[in-house]
Amino acid sequence: MKSFLSVKSAATCPELIADCKCHTGENPLWHPLEQRLYWTDIPRGHLFRFDPKTGRHELCYRGAPIGGFTIQADGALLLFMAGCAIAKWHGGQLEYILQSIADERGSRFNDVIADPMGRVLCGIMPTSTRSGQLYRLDTDGSVHLLIEDTGLPNGMGFTPNHQSMYYTDSLARCIYLFDYDIKRGLLSNRRTWLDISKGEGLPDGMTVDSQGYVWSARWDGSAVYRYTPNGIEERCVKLRAKKITSIAFGGNNLSDLYITTALTDRSRDEEGPGAGALFRLQAGICGAPEFFSRVLIA
Repeated sequence: MKSFLSVKSAATCPELIADCKCHTGENPLWHPLEQRLYWTDIPRGHLFRFDPKTGRHELCYRGAPIGGFTIQADGALLLFMAGCAIAKWHGGQLEYILQSIADERGSRFNDVIADPMGRVLCGIMPTSTRSGQLYRLDTDGSVHLLIEDTGLPNGMGFTPNHQSMYYTDSLARCIYLFDYDIKRGLLSNRRTWLDISKGEGLPDGMTVDSQGYVWSARWDGSAVYRYTPNGIEERCVKLRAKKITSIAFGGNNLSDLYITTALTDRSRDEEGPGAGALFRLQAGICGAPEFFSRVLIA
């Protein structure tokens, strides 16, 4: 298979495994109970899944746009959608648990993550009249504002001891680090962990591997970067597709790194070979398991 990228300090080159030509492929997430990878095409309202055992992928949901999702402890998917609605999707059935968030109906969710207690931290896109926000969905279904007047909430991840959380603000070109109160689900002591120069594209989705290193995707940067916990670049995976949106570990022992990309409304002549496809990289490093959400649904 033709290689779509060059790699510095990586063991192998990734392969293109699902050419869905997504407008905005996002939120790759490994489902450990099903042993499949799910990801979204946000504006088209598509949800895909890939089975590494068969090498096949399929469109499994078509409906309202999904900005992000988590996996519930019972195996259902918790969808964070347009209009800031939240719904459980299981067995092809959609069950809403929240129709919207007050003052956020004109926006949508963008990137979410379950915390160690099963809550969900969920970012909301800015609009022409309102800045981005970060909310916390508790296990009882209540919603609480954590960060207001932020830029564009994006990738998040926890340090191995779960006492700190990385938070990406794409418009600020920064990845911040917060202290995280696990018992109360509160953020404090924000500091800049990584300041991205303009020449590297916008920081987008991210993940933290089993060694505590941070992987960051770059929109319009044609790359995925890996950093030490101290913010020192350890490697760079360069793709020919320009818009690299997010990354997630999956597969046996979480040893495969899945990479989503965006084609948007442009052609591949403009956005690069493989734009909009899902890639898989054998990086020689294992990921850390993502947490299940444990939101109770009446």
